[in-house]
Amino acid sequence: MANMLFELISPERVLFTGEVRAVMLPATEGDMTVMPGHEPTMAMLHPGIVAITDVQGHGHRAFVRGGFAQITGDSVTLLVERALPPEELTRDSLDEEILRLETMREAMRDDKARREADFALSRLEQVRATLSF
Repeated sequence: MANMLFELISPERVLFTGEVRAVMLPATEGDMTVMPGHEPTMAMLHPGIVAITDVQGHGHRAFVRGGFAQITGDSVTLLVERALPPEELTRDSLDEEILRLETMREAMRDDKARREADFALSRLEQVRATLSF
């Protein structure tokens, strides 16, 4: 089975780098699954969960808050505003992310930016509701 290189990079650290079979992304155009041979693409990311299937077939997750995905036929690179690995993905950390985004939203004057923030907040609340803590 073909593999591809995956990198998850935030300003604070590199969360993951290595060979994977597939990556599921919370893209702004809709959730997408990327596998080896995918058409080259650039995509913006919404807050949400990135799900990775490693070369052994094991699943891994991380929370990301916005950013970009660069997809080639043999690699996926995510440059994200913020990322939390599974061991740091707690109800408190999600509550903190929601509060941070709500505070930013209140300061926004542009209607489009506020709508995008509302959508991001709804995604975060969905993540919080669906994860078992």
